[in-house]
Amino acid sequence: MVRMRAVVQRVSGASVVVDGETVGEFRERGLCVLVGVTHDDTKEKAERLARKLWTVRLFDGGGDGDGDGGDGAEGGGPGSEKSCSDLGAPLMVISQFTLYGDARKGRRPTWNAAAPGELAEPLVDEVVAVLRSLGARVETGRFGADMKVSLTNDGPFTVLLEV
Repeated sequence: MVRMRAVVQRVSGASVVVDGETVGEFRERGLCVLVGVTHDDTKEKAERLARKLWTVRLFDGGGDGDGDGGDGAEGGGPGSEKSCSDLGAPLMVISQFTLYGDARKGRRPTWNAAAPGELAEPLVDEVVAVLRSLGARVETGRFGADMKVSLTNDGPFTVLLEV
């Protein structure tokens, strides 16, 4: 089963520029989220992904500031005590059809598993809308545009979420 997926990076800032114009930006710790949509994704999956993004614990507790969050002995791993909802941390949500690129055969990826724009765009918009309804500050890119995404990965810390 192919699932809606997101590559999530804990960042200390992120921005998106389209045609020389900054269309989204924040300069504090938050998450940069690349969202991939496939053919059988639904509004319900988009809602589930948004809720997961808002509550998944990817930040340290803010104690000693080392970003470590402990030794991971209780299954949380490094930096896994707080969520965006706990901290009021912003999210940068960017549509990324290339998350479904398949280069297993040959040297050129295929994009057959990626949903077409008319299906993907409303579902990415739904992720953003649900996050905002939960109280999140959400910055975005521009769907289908040639975007220049800049970020400072904090850790580095990157996880793959699928719903």
